[in-house]
Amino acid sequence: MQMSYLHINGIRKVFGDVVATDHVELEIAQGEFMTFLGPSGSGKSTTLYIVAGFQDPTAGDIRLRGQSILNIPSHKRNIGMVFQRYTLFPHLSVAENVAFPLRVRRMNRAEIDDKVRRALALVRLDGLGERMPAKMSGGQQQRVALARALVYDPPVLLMDEPLSALDKKLREEIQHEIRRIHQETGVTILYVTHDQEEALRLSDRIAVFNQGKIEQVGTGPQLYASPATRFVADFVGDSAFLSGQVQDMTGTGATLRFADGTMLRDLPLHGAGRPGGAADLMLRPERIDLTPGRGREGASLPVTVEDVTFLGNSSTISARTPWGEVLAVRLTFGHPLLGQVRRGDRLTVQWQAQDAHAFARD
Repeated sequence: MQMSYLHINGIRKVFGDVVATDHVELEIAQGEFMTFLGPSGSGKSTTLYIVAGFQDPTAGDIRLRGQSILNIPSHKRNIGMVFQRYTLFPHLSVAENVAFPLRVRRMNRAEIDDKVRRALALVRLDGLGERMPAKMSGGQQQRVALARALVYDPPVLLMDEPLSALDKKLREEIQHEIRRIHQETGVTILYVTHDQEEALRLSDRIAVFNQGKIEQVGTGPQLYASPATRFVADFVGDSAFLSGQVQDMTGTGATLRFADGTMLRDLPLHGAGRPGGAADLMLRPERIDLTPGRGREGASLPVTVEDVTFLGNSSTISARTPWGEVLAVRLTFGHPLLGQVRRGDRLTVQWQAQDAHAFARD
């Protein structure tokens, strides 16, 4: 078996009575773009800071190329770091900011000048080396911070919510640049964000954090199509949930019974379900179709239209089930029913069997 490049090995971190991370286990390949995705307080930044050496774990280990780095001070780990705030030296020029980690390493002037020139070219700031940070936009300053983190060719680059202070358009522009830089350099990246769209756009794989633990690791399509837990299903992508009860369980799946007696069979059930226990049916809004007909056997429900919202390239239909719950249906522009659906219409929602997931409630 090939040894992982970076191994986060059973990391646990406790602050007093608070467990910030609880046995976080993750192997990252060399050159991989791994994103830690989760809400505030889920443990993703704590894990990143332990890798950086800014915090010590209560238990566990961090291994780089098979060797523990826990006893190496943060400034000697040779790991690049980009923060949410740019942390540039305001009294130094762009070139001097980028050169700073090289001067600390006592490189000669010619080598420093060459590396700074190449780093600024990488982030597309050629010719701006003499400019002061205060004279640059937020996006440009974040590029300077990125150049400074990459200038000494670190084996791993850590990025903690680096774009959250930027507006949407600028954030998307820098996301594109980060992806390009990763492809050009091949550096291993650990990236922290609470923005699922950002995670899906940038990552090779995503580790979804919740309450100090990793709930699931996978590619964006894997997490979206096959969420392992209700939290992942709710956090990654848009979801519609319908509350039911497990009627029975067989080798082919579970039967869910809803409040009006409606039953859906052969649903894949995630979690430790049991007959009589509560469970939620999850459907993705864009994977649900709307039809005036009867619908697919075992994969459809009658609904009453409550609202229609036009969004340009799609429309969202709010549809109420016979037992009173509302789910969202997203129809793309050009759907035969768009422009015809009205509030109060009685229609049918239907889906492909593989697109429905049931999650047992604890």
